[in-house]
Amino acid sequence: MDSSTWLKILGYIITPITAFVVGVTYGGIVRVITARVQNRFGPPITQNFWDIIKLYSKKTAVHHGLMQHWGPVFAITASVTSLFFIPVLKDSPLWLNNSFNGDIIFLLYMMVFGSLGMALGAGQTGNPNSAIGVARGLALMVGYEVPFVLALVAIMIQFKTTSIAELMAVQDGFSNWLIFQSPFAFIAAILAFLGMMHYAPFDVTFAPAEIASGPASEFGGKYLALMQTSGSIFTFAKLVLFTDIFLGGAGDLVTLIVKTFLLYMIPVLTGIVNPRYRTEQAITFFWKWPTVFGIIAILIVVL
Repeated sequence: MDSSTWLKILGYIITPITAFVVGVTYGGIVRVITARVQNRFGPPITQNFWDIIKLYSKKTAVHHGLMQHWGPVFAITASVTSLFFIPVLKDSPLWLNNSFNGDIIFLLYMMVFGSLGMALGAGQTGNPNSAIGVARGLALMVGYEVPFVLALVAIMIQFKTTSIAELMAVQDGFSNWLIFQSPFAFIAAILAFLGMMHYAPFDVTFAPAEIASGPASEFGGKYLALMQTSGSIFTFAKLVLFTDIFLGGAGDLVTLIVKTFLLYMIPVLTGIVNPRYRTEQAITFFWKWPTVFGIIAILIVVL
């Protein structure tokens, strides 16, 4: 095999490891920031790592059927597969992954796959909290997917491409970032992004202190560790996707960390200062202003 093939293989190994480390670290930082806002000290940043390691070392004797085993597997498969089709760094053969013409459409389907798989797994446990969490999660997904898809459609029409790499190529300078070229699409997408990250006021799926963590209520040990691993990787994947599409991507890891962290702080800080919506309130929110901005973005590029 030539050197480019070896670089791709190395990239497939490094990319999910990097995503996991960054995602878990961001989660630890969020816990510290939330504690400071609430006048607490909070756990150390590394606490999430130790929690996941401890969960992987545990055994569970609770088995509700085959789908309970496959639910977390579907979730992490969707997370890692989505990540493999998102360019992490531009102009780097090690980090371009499997980017191809049409990858945006592919990702729209793949990012839903994990949620549907987890819904099947949680639904088989028989725990009412899991069922309520699944129902809320799927309803919320229907809400935020509408403005998110509208924003992406507007961008695909404007630049006549469905490739993330090509969208990164047209953003060759700060003033050419899509956040400035397509402001209405960005507003629609970033409002949808609040729901995708599941922080307040849109944390109806997990709803701490209300439905006992929702879909994950009946999962423990390695199952819960696998779900947390999947969540960390998926968080990184979504942050990189938004960075690539709207913020010009990143040419090095330092720039990537800065952009993704600042982007991550938008839903985090929004969640800290807001109470939780009811499910119908959350869906109504997404179908109002975010959807309006998405429609305006499409009308601008069409007319």
